[in-house]
Amino acid sequence: MDYMTAKRLQIDLIAAGFDPGAIDGAAGPQTCAALRAFQAAHGLVSDGSAGPRTRALLGNTPPWLRQAGQLLGTRERTGAADNPAILGWARALGLAYAGDSVPWCGLFVAHCLASVLPGTALPATPLWARSWARFGVTVPPVPGAIMVFWRGRRGAGSGHVGFHAGESADAYRILGGNQSDGVSLTWLGKDRLLAARWPPGGVPVPAQAAWGLLSSGPLSVNEA
Repeated sequence: MDYMTAKRLQIDLIAAGFDPGAIDGAAGPQTCAALRAFQAAHGLVSDGSAGPRTRALLGNTPPWLRQAGQLLGTRERTGAADNPAILGWARALGLAYAGDSVPWCGLFVAHCLASVLPGTALPATPLWARSWARFGVTVPPVPGAIMVFWRGRRGAGSGHVGFHAGESADAYRILGGNQSDGVSLTWLGKDRLLAARWPPGGVPVPAQAAWGLLSSGPLSVNEA
């Protein structure tokens, strides 16, 4: 399995709620174990081989979530040397953006959606995380949903936004930007969720039972 095929498989497994470990393009033991678990959960032969039936089921990953996965590891830069990739996202969207020291979780979500759903009307203020709570339509927390959280305290204006990429009993696994200053996967407590939204454009909303529950790691407490 080549690098890009393995990396896409890992991203699709994350979207289905199965943990392949590091998104590194190497189909190692943890990726194979996640694939076998996915196959068993869907009534397939659990052989760890991504055959046609397995690929068909995994191929339902929302395109914006796959785009987000391709950007894992993108990081802001310290000091005055901004990451030109992040600045380029804002420029392509016609947004005034001072630099990557300004919170960019909303910019990341906007970039991923605009990349795969051209012409979609984004929030008027996409840099403000809570503006995404009015975007698209309300859905249950499902893989690929745009997840909006309060930050600091619920009644304040600060927030965080990213994509649903699995969950545990008490936390959501979020693939987002400006998480530890980069694009990463992190855990946010379910008690912080404000809204789960789905973009317009005809991509079907997956069934809530489409993922397995994961074991969460340490919870993020501040995504600034």
